[in-house]
Amino acid sequence: MSASAFPPPPPYYRLYNYGDDSSSAPSPPAPVTGTYVQYGGNYTVCFLYHSLVLFSLPFFSPWKTMDVLTGLEEEGLRQLYPTDSDVDFKRELRALNRELILQFLELTDALIERPFQSARCVEDITLILRNTHYLLNSLRPHQARATVIHMLETQSIRRKEALADIRRKRAEARGMLQEFSTTL
Repeated sequence: MSASAFPPPPPYYRLYNYGDDSSSAPSPPAPVTGTYVQYGGNYTVCFLYHSLVLFSLPFFSPWKTMDVLTGLEEEGLRQLYPTDSDVDFKRELRALNRELILQFLELTDALIERPFQSARCVEDITLILRNTHYLLNSLRPHQARATVIHMLETQSIRRKEALADIRRKRAEARGMLQEFSTTL
């Protein structure tokens, strides 16, 4: 295979005219609307603002992508924890962890004494791990919020310390100026 320092451009460069005529280029694709799947995850796009002024800001996108966490039942898996809206995540994760350890010990026992039943133990372990993974993913927004709060508190403390340092230096400078003015 030969290599070149300056390879030729891709063949679709012929679609573009480098003159003043911009009609030679194909039009861009339409924005995605509704729900779409990317890398195995479901995403929903919704329009946030209708103001055309916001389109001119480079850092603002009027389109927001909402992450949709699919339920375990939608994936065809049995949910091992209660379906209440106020789930105690700590207790449920500990219970799933204990159950995982128990199933692992059962798998080692089955591999020694009943190798033909090991497939069922592996399926049980997979189900426990998927439930644990789902619970942890449902905690991600809380974790992100707590991280942002911590970062803002740290920044606030640093800024207060810097402000106190500036005030202290200002007081020292004023004292030195008064000292110099009295000596002159």
